[in-house]
Amino acid sequence: MRSALPKVLHQIAGRSLLVHVIEAASALEPEHLIVVVGHGREQVIAHVAEFAPWAATVAQTEQRGTGHALRIAMAEIAGLVGPIVVLTGDTPLLTRGTLERLLVDHQSAGAQATVLTARVADPAGYGRVVRDESGALARIVEQRDAEPAELDIDEVNSGMYAFDSGAVSASVDRLTTDNAQQ
Repeated sequence: MRSALPKVLHQIAGRSLLVHVIEAASALEPEHLIVVVGHGREQVIAHVAEFAPWAATVAQTEQRGTGHALRIAMAEIAGLVGPIVVLTGDTPLLTRGTLERLLVDHQSAGAQATVLTARVADPAGYGRVVRDESGALARIVEQRDAEPAELDIDEVNSGMYAFDSGAVSASVDRLTTDNAQQ
C-alpha cells in the first residue's frame, strides 16, 4: 500500500479495517478473540487495546502465512473445544451474517475445515479453489503455483476459515511452506 500505517489500521467509514472485522467477529460472542499482529505490531496492539480491550493480541514475528498465524494463536487457547474461526484483518465488509452462515455450514456438515470462498470475474492474484469430481474441495492453489487450467477457475479463497478445534490442533504443526510464496 506504500504507507507507513499498517494496512489494517487504514480507515473506512470512520473505523479501521481491523475494527470492522473485530466487530463482525464479536457479534458471534466468541469465547476468545485473538488478533495476530505482525507488521507495525506496536501500533496495531495499541489500536486493539483502545477499541477492543477484550481481544487478546499475539505477535507473529515472522510473517509466514495464515497457517503459521493460526499456530501462534492456538498456543493461546490450548485445550479449546469447539469451532475456531480464522479471519483476515483487512475485510471491512465482512458481516455477522456471513460469519453465522460460515459456522452453520461448517457445523451442519460436521466438517473438520470449511473455507469461505467467492466467485469473482477477475481472479488474478487469488488462490484458486480446486474441486474434485463430486464438487468437494480438493485443494487451494496459489496463483504462482497454478497450472494453466487452474488459472481459469473463478472461485477463490478468501483466506477465512472455520475449523474443528481438535482436527486443526492435530494438523496445524504439519503445515509447510512448500509453494512458490514459501
